[in-house]
Amino acid sequence: MAITDNKKIDYLWKKLGYGVTKTDTNAAKKAPNEAISSPLLINGANTWNQASQIPGTLPTDSSGSVVDVFTTGGPKECTNDGTAAANRTWKTTLTDWIPPEFGSTYQAKVYIHTSSQSSAAASGTQVFATGSGNSDEWFFDYQSGVLHFIGTNLPNGVSFSGKSVYISGARYTGTKGLQNMGGHTGDLTISGSTISAPSNADITFDNAGTGDYIFEGTGQLTVPKGTTGQRPSAGLGIIRFNTSTGKYEGSTDGSTFVSFNTGQPGATITKDVFTTANASTTDFSLTLDPENVNNIIVYVDNVIQEPTQNYTLSGSTLTMTSALHDGARLVVMHGFD
Repeated sequence: MAITDNKKIDYLWKKLGYGVTKTDTNAAKKAPNEAISSPLLINGANTWNQASQIPGTLPTDSSGSVVDVFTTGGPKECTNDGTAAANRTWKTTLTDWIPPEFGSTYQAKVYIHTSSQSSAAASGTQVFATGSGNSDEWFFDYQSGVLHFIGTNLPNGVSFSGKSVYISGARYTGTKGLQNMGGHTGDLTISGSTISAPSNADITFDNAGTGDYIFEGTGQLTVPKGTTGQRPSAGLGIIRFNTSTGKYEGSTDGSTFVSFNTGQPGATITKDVFTTANASTTDFSLTLDPENVNNIIVYVDNVIQEPTQNYTLSGSTLTMTSALHDGARLVVMHGFD
């Protein structure tokens, strides 16, 4: 025996109207009573990117979530659609209402009460999707926010004179569209083109093999930057830009920082000359911080000195291992890094 048209229509009614699977006849199980979700495909422009943040139970208010709630204490008043038969269709003028596939408590509640009435749910007449037994069912389109009395009759015993329809439910107000796609993977948060980790946490890329890490394109790569005082703990192979010195730096031993030679042509060589030496002077303040004892050349009376043997360096202070004689001429050349 062929499938009857009534069964086909019942399937479409449940699938298209309620996003659920047909498991029985309409007489045995009406659409609002079907429990197995079967939502329709939504195109990329309308994707609810933060749908995972919709609570499983209708919240009591709209704070702190991607859900805008219209409680029974403050339902949304609808406007009558004048293009349809009298009182048949009512518009919330709001889209993206959350359907019951996200939880049964999201099933819209419908009330009829005096227009501009704040207590519509408390003192109004509630009408149900399955009707009162007088072929007066209604259907709410959650995407468009439109309620339609789809049964043969309008709600039994209800006068619409001076009345409005009120909807209690919730709307999705999070980001939409693949172009605004964000998400979470473990502790990482992806928002547009930005990947971020929790505060002070590392982000590790591991190819678990011998493959290379390749950055393509015609743009540029920006490394972390900060002052000398903002240096992190040195780690083997790290690289950063020091905004205090204006130089790239890194660690080749895992414990200390060294500046990189950028090979700038015509780099300025600084010469500090000290002629006030005496038999008790060992410390001399340089005009720049060479950062490394190997970045300077030291002469005493035109005789070159040996690093660590004849002098040491701490910041911009040069310390001779022994005091110079009175009138000695100390020359320090730096700017070679």
